[in-house]
Amino acid sequence: MAGSTTPYREGVIPGAFKWISALTLIVLLLPLAVVVLAGLNSGDHLTFPPEGLSFRWIIAFFQSESFLPAYVFSLIIAIITMLISLVLGTMISFFLTRSRFVGRTLIRAMVMSPLMLPGIVIGLALYLFYISSGIGFARTQAGLVVGHVLVTCPYVIGSVSAALVGFDKSLEEAARSLGAGRWTTFRKITLPVLSPALIAGAVFAFIVSFGQFDVSLFLTPPNSTPLPIALYTSLRYTFEPTAAAAGIFAIFLVVVSMIITAKITNLRRIASATYSRN
Repeated sequence: MAGSTTPYREGVIPGAFKWISALTLIVLLLPLAVVVLAGLNSGDHLTFPPEGLSFRWIIAFFQSESFLPAYVFSLIIAIITMLISLVLGTMISFFLTRSRFVGRTLIRAMVMSPLMLPGIVIGLALYLFYISSGIGFARTQAGLVVGHVLVTCPYVIGSVSAALVGFDKSLEEAARSLGAGRWTTFRKITLPVLSPALIAGAVFAFIVSFGQFDVSLFLTPPNSTPLPIALYTSLRYTFEPTAAAAGIFAIFLVVVSMIITAKITNLRRIASATYSRN
């Protein structure tokens, strides 16, 4: 029938693919188990398998003058980056999705390019730009946030754009026809519909920023060290189990973020809307 859309349906996954997926998941999770067990090691050195289980290095993490401040600093930078990327990425998504102009594809490729470029290249390029331009962002918190936003914003753009593609504009038109203004329509109609994609993009931006190493390596301020840089320095020079204990809390934060995303958002619904729209 003309104009009809085919409903989104998940295909039947063969059993072999399920076993391969399960094996791949186990391989990916094994390093996390190694980090957790190493952080709970009762010995004096970072070894695996652990000599015994103890909370000795967990307590040392809370008493550390390097890891705990680095953890808090990374958390603050990640929150700031998440908020900026959420606002900026949403604006760009609306602009690219609802505007028709020459060069739109090129602009989309440019804003999404940080996903394809190596982090080392982005960090080095930003550092050289800060130095050569003299804007005063080299080795500052502001410059570090700019670098993190550049890397994390594409995640927000991707998730929000996917939701906008399947968005039913008749909902906004109905609200406008009933007298609602642009801001009221956006706040009461558009935002609630897009909230799963907004939350997913925000959480992805937070996780990527919190664990960002490549960009932070070039842009970290001298008096404030993010957790990935602190872990790198520790494993390079001291190799103490406190680094593994810090890794446990980093893993915990990421896992909690992903659980929250899975509970609140519905990525399957976004995929279904996008498929039916196309």
